[in-house]
Amino acid sequence: MIDTSWTVALGAGLYGLPAGGFLDTLADRMPLLTLEGRMAPLRRIARWTSVLLVVAAALGPVPAGSVTRGGGLPGERNLAMTEPQQDSRQLAGRRIVLSYPGPTPPPGVLRAIREGRAAGVILFGENVTGPAQLAEAVAALKQAAAEAPGTRPLLLMTDQEGGRVRRLPGAPELSARRTGTAPDPLAAAVDSGVGAAGTLGDAGLNVNLAPVLDVYDTPGNFIDRHERSYGQDPAAVGELGSAFLAAQQSRGVAATAKHFPGLGAAASDENTDARPVTLPVSLDRLRSRDEAPYRAAIAAGVRLVMASWAVYPALDPDRPAGLSPAVVQGELRERLGFDGVTVTDALEAGALTPYGPTGPRAVAAAAAGMDLILCSARDPQQGEDATTALAAALDSGGLDRAAFTEAVARVDALREGLG
Repeated sequence: MIDTSWTVALGAGLYGLPAGGFLDTLADRMPLLTLEGRMAPLRRIARWTSVLLVVAAALGPVPAGSVTRGGGLPGERNLAMTEPQQDSRQLAGRRIVLSYPGPTPPPGVLRAIREGRAAGVILFGENVTGPAQLAEAVAALKQAAAEAPGTRPLLLMTDQEGGRVRRLPGAPELSARRTGTAPDPLAAAVDSGVGAAGTLGDAGLNVNLAPVLDVYDTPGNFIDRHERSYGQDPAAVGELGSAFLAAQQSRGVAATAKHFPGLGAAASDENTDARPVTLPVSLDRLRSRDEAPYRAAIAAGVRLVMASWAVYPALDPDRPAGLSPAVVQGELRERLGFDGVTVTDALEAGALTPYGPTGPRAVAAAAAGMDLILCSARDPQQGEDATTALAAALDSGGLDRAAFTEAVARVDALREGLG
């Protein structure tokens, strides 16, 4: 009979779990290994236990103590790279999106990227003075990423929604509102997605923080006054947003649906960038109207979802959506079935003033289930502060290590898929 006791230790080490709890929790850990598909828990248990048994039969008994926490099966490179063999500061950095002022990436940003302490960089208008300058800056960022451990592509992102919200010159020229009122809205949405992919791809970027899927309820309100909504019909918003993101992603630029579960009810002065905002809409409205476009986007394969910083009392009376496990885990992941990458809105937003400085905000967002922390203040120190706080919380047990490494794995998978 094969001695399989070491396979439990191997599995426990692979996932950073106590050996005694490995078999009980194996099914819950499988999404880390199957990011692109879902299998029933019992099938996952059978599959991976069988793999361990085959390895045990091939290698024979392993002396006690020879399986380390960082161990793993041959070929499981992503898992091995994200397990506790790496220091917590590097793991934390792999959830951070950095930003910087001016046209030239500063040495501190390039150093963080080289050391593997950054998942990506967000660019704004102030970072772009012309095509040649942008090409030089992007080349420097990519070169730093090529020198980092793991050599994963960097997430290089911006907001290229269309109309007034474009960080780079070029397509898409139509705003979401003008897309929705075009003679052929669906064709216009596809053209905008193709145009956005072309603009970002030509500049060397691979993530667009668009489309906006907010369904506005009052003309001239916060999301409508800058023409950022496709319209007032949830079905139409879902159809047009999905057409935009599918066209864009088919050309290699990941899309981001935002701002979950929706800012369509925000009045013209209710800007979460500036102050706390509460949207006391009913649960029925949230699920039948505001969340409807996200169901369509998830079905269309959207790669990222950005959470709103507004408070939705029907879902969580105390915390903004991006700091709420009830919203991120309960609504978005469990109820709607999203298994891609979650990303915060700007961590420096005025809506988070009650939650302290950068560090506590980053930890609260990670605890809620946000995978990527968007440090977009154009201050490299913001990213350092977020990284330090996440690493400290990971080391102290304030953040669960298994959940943390699962988040890192989702981000890593996104990065590798955009290579």
